[in-house]
Amino acid sequence: MTSISDVKSTGFKRKWHFLWSSEFQSNDPVMPRANRFYIPGGVWHITHRCHNKDFLLKFERDRLRWKHWLFQARKRYGLCVLNYIATSNHIYLLVKDTQENAISKSMQLISGRIGQEYNQRKTRKGAFWEDRYFATAVCSASHLFKCLVYIDLNMVRAGVVAHPSQWRVSGYNEIQSPPDRYRIIDLEALITLGQFADHATLASHHQRWVERSLSQQKTDREPAWTESIAVGPQKFVMDMQARLGLRTLYRSIRKVSPHTFVIKDA
Repeated sequence: MTSISDVKSTGFKRKWHFLWSSEFQSNDPVMPRANRFYIPGGVWHITHRCHNKDFLLKFERDRLRWKHWLFQARKRYGLCVLNYIATSNHIYLLVKDTQENAISKSMQLISGRIGQEYNQRKTRKGAFWEDRYFATAVCSASHLFKCLVYIDLNMVRAGVVAHPSQWRVSGYNEIQSPPDRYRIIDLEALITLGQFADHATLASHHQRWVERSLSQQKTDREPAWTESIAVGPQKFVMDMQARLGLRTLYRSIRKVSPHTFVIKDA
């Protein structure tokens, strides 16, 4: 059985460039507040939680609206989506930064429209989302696809479904069986990042990784993906700390597994 670490053993090397971006959210149509550090080409895991962790996305129709606006962000801004999931009170996105402001503009669009639609329908006032989304830089093929599987297993981890294929608003089924229309995930980018021969090879590896995690009951929450500024080998996180300068002055680098280091958020 192929493991996630097998991808790393192919021996390929890449020079990664990364974006540091966090966006404030309000019910205003315009949300200009942002902290941006732009260097193109990075892969980011994004977490955005509903206000007070309320279950504002508990109904599937609201999650499907989030998915609709995610598709619109891909069309309008060229957002490169590698995986996604919308749960009852938060969303995860795995994206590759391909052009300046694509991520921040996409998050403005998605978060703003969902908040406005929900509040109008419910005759509600107040924030829909937490103030800012959280972005974690992800390095190397092995870490990239570990993160991808971590997203897939979110609702399994929550005990809601037994298999990621059973959760409708997620990227698992789209990677396995891409739709002819309204595709969100950039399969070509995933194939290139993993150096797969074609989609069939990507889908086969993806399915094996998920099934292996399920069979080994490796579904526990891993804070590194949602509470760190960067996740990867030691050299990568040290490079990220240097790139971010004062942004990480009071953040520490920690080893969380034999081959994984993180920059912890303050």
